[in-house]
Amino acid sequence: MDKWRRIGPAHVPGRTRFQEVPMYDEGLFDLGNEVYAWMVPNGSWGESNAGLIVGNGESLLIDTLWDLKYTRAMLDAMYPLIERNPIKTVVNTHADGDHWWGNELVVNAEIISSRAACDEMNHIKPVSMILLGHILGKLLSFLGAGQVGHWFQNMVLPYDFKEVTPTMPTRTFEGELVLDVGGRKVHLIQVGPAHTRGDVIVHVPDARTLFCADIVFLGSTPVMWAGPVGNMFAALKKILDMDVDVIVPGHGPVTDKSGVQKVLSYWEYVNREAQKRFKAGMSPGKAAYEIVLSEEFSKKPFSGWNSPERMMSNMHTLYRHFKGRTGSPNVPSLLNIMRKQAMLAHRLPEAEPAVMRKY
Repeated sequence: MDKWRRIGPAHVPGRTRFQEVPMYDEGLFDLGNEVYAWMVPNGSWGESNAGLIVGNGESLLIDTLWDLKYTRAMLDAMYPLIERNPIKTVVNTHADGDHWWGNELVVNAEIISSRAACDEMNHIKPVSMILLGHILGKLLSFLGAGQVGHWFQNMVLPYDFKEVTPTMPTRTFEGELVLDVGGRKVHLIQVGPAHTRGDVIVHVPDARTLFCADIVFLGSTPVMWAGPVGNMFAALKKILDMDVDVIVPGHGPVTDKSGVQKVLSYWEYVNREAQKRFKAGMSPGKAAYEIVLSEEFSKKPFSGWNSPERMMSNMHTLYRHFKGRTGSPNVPSLLNIMRKQAMLAHRLPEAEPAVMRKY
């Protein structure tokens, strides 16, 4: 990140939203060629990145943030750029709320997503996070499941979802879509289902820059809610084959293809280890524990990434596909997976974010 000039202020100086030491500054970074990245360290829950592409007389915003407070801070930092070149288009890269729940603040803009992402957005509402963190978390603590309740509560503690009004895309597409942004070509490429059902990456050819959204987590453990992992491999390899120099992940620092290769190595390792345990008849929960607590995993470069307990969600997604089931788990099943993930987190007391696991 030292290569890039920060032109917008850090709104949480010295600490991340989860009170960790930041790996890089929060704020708006100039990537050159009138392309900008809004970077949020250290890439944990809701610490998502966004992008701005400035053309002649208009701009395109890639993603908004998890709540209005943080989206408003980002737009304020962008104001000197968007005052002259207003945001006429917002691209939501996928359905996770930390990439679109701030849409309402970008008034009069066309909002674009993949059709699959839009369909999924209809089922992902802010009230779910309020229930998860502020009600279920407290209830679990009261009922004696304190570690799980603590993990849920602290996941959402930095955010305020009560004032969010979900603002849906006004245009959808499938496959690829080329946009003209003030005379600049911007390519939207659907690569999901992978992380979610409708993942999109955003290519700015004249700047040799790619916004990868949550296909790439760097320094933060990747998670795969939808799968299959074959699509994740295909998306990452597609990125490695593209004519780009600058890569902005959905979570973590700006990188190049070496960072993408690190993420690919993570998924290759996880898939290989999951296959072994699936064939041996081990449950996905036990597989997650065995892998992430193993000496072999501790020697891998990605073992130091934050939220390693996401291995639990990844194991359950991989196992579903190994069994030929492509649908998403129902709400009770998903909550049970997250409960197991919270318990695994407390077996990893040295991992970040520390506030979620030190009970």
